[in-house]
Amino acid sequence: MRGMFTAVLAALLATAPAQVPAQAASLPGPVARVLAQADIPESATAFYVHVIGAEHPLLDMGAERSMNPASAIKLVTSYAALELLGPAFRWVTEAYAAGTLSDGVLEGDLVLKGRGDPKLTLENFWLLLRSLRSRGLREIRGDLVLDRTYFAAQDHDPGRFDEQPTRPYNTGPDALLVNFKAVRLKFVPDSEARAVQILVEPPLPQVRIVNRLTLANGPCGDWVRRLQLDAQGGSAATRLTFSGRYAASCGERERNYSVLPHPHYVLGLFRELWRELGGTFTGTVRDGTVGADAHPLVTVESPALAQVVRDMNKFSNNVMARQLYLTLGAEVAGEPATYEKADRVVREWLAGKGMTFPEMVLENGSGLSRVERISARHLGELLLSSFRSPVMPEFIASLPLAAADGTMKKRLVDAEVAGQAHIKTGSLTGVRSIAGYLLDARGRRLVVVSIINHPNTGNAQAAQDALLTWLYHRGAGNGCC
Repeated sequence: MRGMFTAVLAALLATAPAQVPAQAASLPGPVARVLAQADIPESATAFYVHVIGAEHPLLDMGAERSMNPASAIKLVTSYAALELLGPAFRWVTEAYAAGTLSDGVLEGDLVLKGRGDPKLTLENFWLLLRSLRSRGLREIRGDLVLDRTYFAAQDHDPGRFDEQPTRPYNTGPDALLVNFKAVRLKFVPDSEARAVQILVEPPLPQVRIVNRLTLANGPCGDWVRRLQLDAQGGSAATRLTFSGRYAASCGERERNYSVLPHPHYVLGLFRELWRELGGTFTGTVRDGTVGADAHPLVTVESPALAQVVRDMNKFSNNVMARQLYLTLGAEVAGEPATYEKADRVVREWLAGKGMTFPEMVLENGSGLSRVERISARHLGELLLSSFRSPVMPEFIASLPLAAADGTMKKRLVDAEVAGQAHIKTGSLTGVRSIAGYLLDARGRRLVVVSIINHPNTGNAQAAQDALLTWLYHRGAGNGCC
C-alpha cells in the first residue's frame, strides 16, 4: 500500500483541473492548497517549470523574483566547473624536501603544497604519507611546512553564519584542506556498565574529550539536542566536554566536529599517521612556500571532478563547494584564488553562453549564505542550458535521485515519481528550494525550479513534493503541452 502522503496527494490531484494552458496563470491546485495550509503566501514563492524542447515555460510564477536559493546555487558552481575545468580535472597535493635527503633522513623541512583539493580525505592523506615512506623517507629533522598560497589568505569566522563554530559545514576553505578538518565522534552505549563511550577518529593529541554523559532509558528521540557540549581551547589544542543524558535505545551514533585551525589539524594528523607508519618527526608546523631549492618527492591526486561534483551535490557538501568555487578563480583567473576572481569567472562564463543574471549574488558558491541570490527563471534557464551541454550526463548524474540517494533519499518514497526526478535541494532557516529535472509519466523531461523564502518554510517541503508529483502525473495522458 502507498503511504499516507501518497493517498492525500492523490485526493488533491483528483480535484485538480484536467488540463492547463501552455503557461499556467496560477499554481496547480495541490501546490496552492499545501502552501495555504502552511500559511505561506504565493508572494514568498517562485516557480519555474519548462518542458525541454517547448517554446514557452509551463509554469512561470514569481520566477523573476531575486530569491535566496540556499544550496541550489551549487548548480551554478557545478555547471561552470564541469565546463571550464572539464569532468576529468583533478587536484594534486605535492610533497617536497626542503633540505638534504640521505639514507632516509631529511635534514630540513617537509613541505606540503596544497592546491585546493576538496576531497583530500584521511585515506588519501595516508596514501601521501605512505608514498613518502615507500620512497625511503624515515626521519624528518625539520618542520612541517604548509604551502597554502593557492588560495589567498582570508579571515573566516566559523561561528558567523549560525553561531555553530564546531559544525563541519562551517569550516572555511583552505588550499590544504585535509579530511574536511573534522573529527568523528562515535557514541557507544554500554548497558552493563551504565556508561557511554566516546570514540574519536582520527585520534588527535590536541583534541581532548571529557565525557560526563550518563546513560538513560527511554526513547532515543532528538539525541543531538540532549548532548550538552562545552568547547574550550585555543589555536593549538581544544577540549570538548560532553554532559547530559544519552538514551541506550539510540544505539551507536556518530557526529562530526570541526575544532582546530587548519595548520594544527594537519600537524596532529601528520604526527599520528607518520608515527603509525614507522616514521620519526619532532618538529612543529608553520606556513611557508615551496622554495626554489626544494625537491619534489611525491604527489597524490584527487578523484576526477565528475566524482567530486557528484559527492558535493548528492549530499550538499558546503565545504567542497567553497573549495570548488575558489578553484575556478585560481585555475581560470590565476593564483591566488579569491571569491572576487571566482565571481568574475562565473559571470564571464555565463555571458559567453548568452546568459546574463543581473540579480544573481554569489558569496561563496555553496549556498551557505544569507546574501546569495538568483531568480527561479534564471536557475531554470541554467538547467535548460546544461541539458544541451557536453557535460550534461555528468551534471545530471550529480543530482540526488528522488527516493533513492543523497538529500532526496527519504522524500517521495511511496510516490510514483520516485526514481524519476534528479533534484538539487536547498535548505536554510527561512529557505527551501528544489531545482533539477523530472521525467513525467509520458517520458517528457522537464526542468523544475521552486524557491520559497518565508519564516514558515519548515512546512514548505510538502508543497514542493506536491509540485513534483503533480508534474509527473499531469503527463499521464491528457495531451496538454
